[in-house]
Amino acid sequence: MEREISAGGVVVRRSAEGWQVAVIEPQKDDSAETGAKSKDKKWQKLLLALPKGLVDKGEKPEQTAIREVREETGLNAIPVAKLATVKYVYVRSWGNRERVFKIVTFYLLRYVSGEIDNVAPEMRIEVRRALWIALEEAAQKLAYSGEKDTVREAQKYLASHPELDEGA
Repeated sequence: MEREISAGGVVVRRSAEGWQVAVIEPQKDDSAETGAKSKDKKWQKLLLALPKGLVDKGEKPEQTAIREVREETGLNAIPVAKLATVKYVYVRSWGNRERVFKIVTFYLLRYVSGEIDNVAPEMRIEVRRALWIALEEAAQKLAYSGEKDTVREAQKYLASHPELDEGA
């Protein structure tokens, strides 16, 4: 079984309503759709995920998280803490449909600048859109259980580090 090493970010910012987290809606492969369903997207469940991607050769996972966040959301962020390492197996939807063992390290990142969804055109093959959602709702809205657990860890970290609220 092939292995993939990835990293991603839980980018947070403080708003008047509370903590928000940047998430993406990945592009879906519509090639398998047929008939009326392909014309009516309303039947599809909204899929939200955290920004993440493969660690490039010579790159540290924390650097990958920052890069992937910038590429997939349009945001610049600084690292705060390592949150979690998620391990799972998936089947590739392309090529030979190989099973892959994936390890993703997630970092808590603090928003610095940038406009959400200001994504380069070449990234639109991966990301349909990026958006801010309330951190307190993220565990219910994210699609993947490991990412749900990761945002819960982010909530715990922020609750135990009130100094992060200062100057927000």
